[in-house]
Amino acid sequence: MTKVLELECPGCGRPLSTDMRECPACHRPVVITSLSTVDSWSMVEINKYASTYQKALANDPANNKVNGALAMCFLKLKLYDKSIAAFDKAIIDNFDNSETYFWAAVAILKGRKAFVCPRSEINKAEEYLNAAIMLEPKGIYYYYWAYLRYDFYSRKFLRIQPDYKTLVALAIQNKVAIGDVDQLFTILGVEIPEAIRV
Repeated sequence: MTKVLELECPGCGRPLSTDMRECPACHRPVVITSLSTVDSWSMVEINKYASTYQKALANDPANNKVNGALAMCFLKLKLYDKSIAAFDKAIIDNFDNSETYFWAAVAILKGRKAFVCPRSEINKAEEYLNAAIMLEPKGIYYYYWAYLRYDFYSRKFLRIQPDYKTLVALAIQNKVAIGDVDQLFTILGVEIPEAIRV
């Protein structure tokens, strides 16, 4: 069980705890659980949240809930190494959250095209993706996997199964949303390849 931590709301400074969903004063989330939460936030706001989470983790460095939220902040701020480290800490005692595995797989690329990443990083990203899909087979998870299979394997004429076409079909079958695809490629910092466009 995750320990409840005390912290200040980064939005208004009100004392809160991590068992609260949102601040009763400013109605901002206490713990970020999804990148879509912070899509419209400025980098200054995200930095405030990251700073608040780092202070809270001083009391409980292994808190998976806060580590996951901090990892999301770091990913949005493009601090990939810090994001990966925080995701790894979040996964240790909370291995049933598919989103954590998915965004950790995204962070592994560090803002680069899959094509230029070392095979070891692609393997790690696919390991995280497989864990996410085993927990919850979301369309966006298959879509990201299709991107990895296309950009790293197919473009290098490497054969592997399932191939990117099969994974795009699975993404569609699992109702991948265009908004999720756009968010994924914004975070990745690369254009959607025509070969996998839905």
